[in-house]
Amino acid sequence: MTVLKITFWLLLFIIVYTYVGYGILLFLIIKIRRFFKLGNKVNIDPNYEPEVTLFIAAYNEKEYVAAKMKNTLELEYPKEKLNIIWVTDGSNDGTPNLLNGYPNTTVYHLDERNGKIGAMNRGMEFVKTPIVIFSDANTNLGKESVRRIVNLFSNPAVGCVSGEKRIVDKESDVASGAGEGIYWKYESALKKWDAELYSVVGAAGELFAIRTQLYCHVEKDTLLDDFIISLRVAQEGYTIQYDPEAYAIETASASVREEFKRKIRISAGGIQSIVRLRSLLNIFKYGTLSFQYISHRVLRWSLTPLCLILLIPVLSILAFNEGIISFGFYSILFWMQLFFYAAALLGWFLENRETRIKILFVPYYFFIMNLCVILGFFRYLKKSQSVNWERAKRAS
Repeated sequence: MTVLKITFWLLLFIIVYTYVGYGILLFLIIKIRRFFKLGNKVNIDPNYEPEVTLFIAAYNEKEYVAAKMKNTLELEYPKEKLNIIWVTDGSNDGTPNLLNGYPNTTVYHLDERNGKIGAMNRGMEFVKTPIVIFSDANTNLGKESVRRIVNLFSNPAVGCVSGEKRIVDKESDVASGAGEGIYWKYESALKKWDAELYSVVGAAGELFAIRTQLYCHVEKDTLLDDFIISLRVAQEGYTIQYDPEAYAIETASASVREEFKRKIRISAGGIQSIVRLRSLLNIFKYGTLSFQYISHRVLRWSLTPLCLILLIPVLSILAFNEGIISFGFYSILFWMQLFFYAAALLGWFLENRETRIKILFVPYYFFIMNLCVILGFFRYLKKSQSVNWERAKRAS
């Protein structure tokens, strides 16, 4: 039983640290650094105003073209300094034709479909500005997003800037919307603290920017282009900064099934990224960046979901040995675990019913998120994840 108890505490520590502990530790470190005025303050020049390119890789996005272009042309940045590039490889729904006639807008189209990273690699050859901002066709940007991102690049130590992904917050929501919204609010807080400590660990594909000169062609089978591109910039000694007021807003996935599809792809990409960025695990070389990367990303995409699975039999044995209704330490934790998974089951039952009590969907979303990591791992091993767009359907 001693070995089993040690195993239990090790599993519990990894799980708690991954989802709660790192956030608490990060918050405390930031508070201490602020007290001693040691914060990672990024000095910016508000007059820094270079030419920039807004880069949109799109596949069959005709229903979003009008709204995206209206939003883009209303961004608060000098029109003559904002170049707009759409790369529409493989689109056969009329997307390229709809873009004709918009000012400062160039469309590069190929009939062949090579996935998003193929479009990005090809399209970057046409970018001539010092800064390129990547955005998705189905998101709207905050009016000051471009300017706020550019301001951070006035510091030469900054190589990449991540904007914030925001999910439309409705008064009542179904499981996918409630869970995704709460998750991204927590993620945004972690990103803000990560940036203040040293660097954000990966950028949000909905809105991020890099110095054009730092872009290197990415392997054509890459699943998480935004993550790989941004972390490779960080590996070169630059920081990834974050501005929550530079944001891209979109609706949540239309259903948990759609979110499930998206998360499995992300999880497969996460495993792929860990393999390709394995040098970043060397904390002796990358120091704080490695600590942040392992704590915020690697554990979530590898060890922690396995720990959650192993915790079930380990805790069950300890609880039954102690007496399942003795209300001892392990038996109480056993019932808490049982209650959590029962709550996840309730979330599944209420999946498509709107509710204002969004906290009900947190256990369900957490369960789905970790299940997707397991499935994504096996998908990565089988090499069955296509790089071509499989965009999840979004709620209206």
